[in-house]
Amino acid sequence: MEPWKLFINSAGRLRSGWRLAGFLLAYVVFLFLITSAARVAYAAATYFAPGVRLGLYVQDVVYRLIILTSTLAAGYVCCRWLEGLPWRSLGLSLHARWFRDLSVGTAIGIASLALAAGLAAAGGGLRFTFSTAGIFPHVAKTLVLSGVLFIIAALAEEALFRGYPLQTLTRARFAVLGVLLTSVPFAAVHLQNPNVAAGFTFVNTALAGVWLAMAYLRTRSLWFPLGVHWSWNWALGSLFGLPVSGITRIAPHPLLQGTDLGPAWLTGGSYGIEGGLACTVTLVISTIFIWRTGWVSATEEMKRLTSQENPTETSLVISPVPQRNEIAAE
Repeated sequence: MEPWKLFINSAGRLRSGWRLAGFLLAYVVFLFLITSAARVAYAAATYFAPGVRLGLYVQDVVYRLIILTSTLAAGYVCCRWLEGLPWRSLGLSLHARWFRDLSVGTAIGIASLALAAGLAAAGGGLRFTFSTAGIFPHVAKTLVLSGVLFIIAALAEEALFRGYPLQTLTRARFAVLGVLLTSVPFAAVHLQNPNVAAGFTFVNTALAGVWLAMAYLRTRSLWFPLGVHWSWNWALGSLFGLPVSGITRIAPHPLLQGTDLGPAWLTGGSYGIEGGLACTVTLVISTIFIWRTGWVSATEEMKRLTSQENPTETSLVISPVPQRNEIAAE
């Protein structure tokens, strides 16, 4: 085999493995540059306004925005330079049905979390009571502010794991490998969270990676998995008052207050429901539903951008809608 074939495929593009490596390198570079710029800006701000300090909420938002910006920048550079593809191939443009994808995903995420909580409650593991804090302003403030943070955090993770890495492997006809290579690291990074439940945390988070990857593959757009992802976390912490991947400080005044009665293998204990069997069963059911539902589907444009190794310019052009006289002439 010619040496160049180790790098270039039959379509004349850099092979998908090298493209994936290029994305990781670009992500690290952009993360370093943007983080450095943010630190310089913060140092300058504290110098000129020494009394100003960022609260934990703002720090969380800025941290997630840095990850999001770095990921999208790396993804766009790789799309354009390595594959000659436009920004919209990343699945975050306002394409046809984008809002429907986001809305349906949001409904599925909330319903899935409700199912998991219901299974745990039916097994005697969870009890819920209404918040004693006032709806206005405490609960309302939590619902809104946590919602903003959950959307940004979910978008950052979707862009990183279901963005360019999964997409470029899908174009190379390695979608199954792409799901594996993105779901396992997705699970691994959550092992750093507090109160990790041995075994269940990794398995359930890897299953969640598959769940969200199926949501992407169903629509070839990030809007659908974004809806599923952010709303699951929001319902978990802000509606049901349970830990979100071991974290409790994001939603200080949830609508309901969940009390864990155990056993931990069912409810997840202090890590939250994502560390228990109720979550495992729910993710399997929800993944099957997402893959088979007719509520969402990929647009023809997104199929063309993500279903072949080397989309040609002509394949990226959407056929015009036939005019009335053209239809009559057929």
